[in-house]
Amino acid sequence: MTVAVVLFTQDLRLHDNPALHAARTAADQVVPLFVTDPAISAAGFDAPNRRAFLAGCLTDLDASLRRAGSRLLHRRGDTAEQTARLAAEVDAVSVHVAAGVSGYARRREQRLRRALGDRLQVHDGSVTAVPPGAVTPAGRDHYAVFTPYHRAWQQVRRRTPLPAPRTLSTPDGPRGTAIGEARPNARRLPEAGESAARRAWQRWHTESYAQLHDDLAADGTSHLSPYLHFGCLSANELAHLAERREGPGAEAFVRQLVWRDFHHQVLAARPAAAHADYRTRHDRWRTDEAELAAWQQGRTGFPIIDAGMRQLAETGWMHNRARLLTASFLAKTLYLDWRLGARHFLAHLVDGDLANNQLNWQWVAGTGTDTRPNRVLNPLAQADRYDPDGAYVRRWVPELAELPGREIHRPWRAGRRPAGYPAPLVAPDAVAQRLREGREIDKNGSAKES
Repeated sequence: MTVAVVLFTQDLRLHDNPALHAARTAADQVVPLFVTDPAISAAGFDAPNRRAFLAGCLTDLDASLRRAGSRLLHRRGDTAEQTARLAAEVDAVSVHVAAGVSGYARRREQRLRRALGDRLQVHDGSVTAVPPGAVTPAGRDHYAVFTPYHRAWQQVRRRTPLPAPRTLSTPDGPRGTAIGEARPNARRLPEAGESAARRAWQRWHTESYAQLHDDLAADGTSHLSPYLHFGCLSANELAHLAERREGPGAEAFVRQLVWRDFHHQVLAARPAAAHADYRTRHDRWRTDEAELAAWQQGRTGFPIIDAGMRQLAETGWMHNRARLLTASFLAKTLYLDWRLGARHFLAHLVDGDLANNQLNWQWVAGTGTDTRPNRVLNPLAQADRYDPDGAYVRRWVPELAELPGREIHRPWRAGRRPAGYPAPLVAPDAVAQRLREGREIDKNGSAKES
């Protein structure tokens, strides 16, 4: 009996999983493995919300594998060392893993290659719908502008989604450790795992997505981003499924998947963009710990900003329009370093994806791929447009609930300040002045998250 190992990373699913499919094809038996690596914690990416969600994903994956006759082997330690040790234990003919784009994923692959040699098989097209580098402009290694990338992406013939294996044979010998549980910071997180992810997709309808995905109160986004981050859903399969639904909503949703692929191909080509300006503007960021803390706590005195930050703290997730507004407020209104905001988001977001988070922050800050680096989102105009009745703010900033309609967005105009709510961190007149100081005012912006 030949044995192959499949190392799960950001592909915690059975459906449309190239690494799992290849392992099953390569050998008579397959050992599914996940390694909890302390290097993730050491790098600061092991946030409580994602750790708790991950535990749920692994538990669900193990249950799905057991229904197919297999099980998930969980081990703790250095990923390359643990994988090589298991490969030796079962005399594996090959080890299969999905390709990643981050610096950590690249280093992990290099160490696996040194430990396993030719037995290591790395599979593209698992984390993204179109692999980074599959399409490139003439003379360059990646696209730096979204629109031409989108056109090129649409011309790619993507692979047909792979079915989940109905049966999977695994040898009895190797042993692992318990997955365990983790406690999140947020009070409520979405249900974790591939099973919940597929139910969420079936429940969600794309028909109104084009009209509602920016509507803060309607909350018409898919909420699939945590499942995409952990690979409980395949971006490739989602694109195929959405295209079958057709219509403007489905097209708008696929466009968000393209944005996700776009950011991954940028980070794959420029790993330093995770912490350094993609296009430096030589910004001289201000330092103000009190303002940063007020922003983090949702106490800036600008209700639309505070609502977004409180939603993040409460749920480990934030509506995409609110992500754009809160990021613009930190980087463009307070003029604090985008890295501070990106770090805070990664500390709380269940879907905290390095490529999407860092490059979206850079897009807003004007240091990334945006061709209009002076773009500024007006928080008051945005609030009037995307939360016209104040329902979103009322949901997350209850101390303002008695203010009627859109008056809730300007509590400083009320006869008296609502009890317990702070004065604006920046005078509204000063915000208006900053918007006039030669900067390009953008009342619409652009959404780039599914």
